Amino acid sequence: MNINWILLIIGGIFETIFAISLGKAQQVGSGKAFWFWIAVFLVSVTISMILLFKAMGGEKPIPVGTAYAVWGAIGAIGTVIMGIILFKEPVNFWRLFFLTTLIISVVGLQIVSTKAA
Repeated sequence: MNINWILLIIGGIFETIFAISLGKAQQVGSGKAFWFWIAVFLVSVTISMILLFKAMGGEKPIPVGTAYAVWGAIGAIGTVIMGIILFKEPVNFWRLFFLTTLIISVVGLQIVSTKAA
């Protein structure tokens, strides 16, 4: 796996962090805890965007369409899983079914993009 895919995966993890930090900020509502979660959001969104940008450049760049789709899907998958764990969001067959299809799609994009490069 080339370094750009690693950067993209890490960027997707930071996307999960920035989405969850917004949920936590919403949950606490005000005060120091609110500003802490807003700071976590600002730092993680910055890191996430920088890593997405870097993954689309260098010696073996990931095409923008693939990079954005994979980055967004990693963030979405991580956010759904963390929402279930941290916010007690519902778990049912259809949520898990579509989450699984999203994972399969991300893996497929990575495979076909690697072969095309």
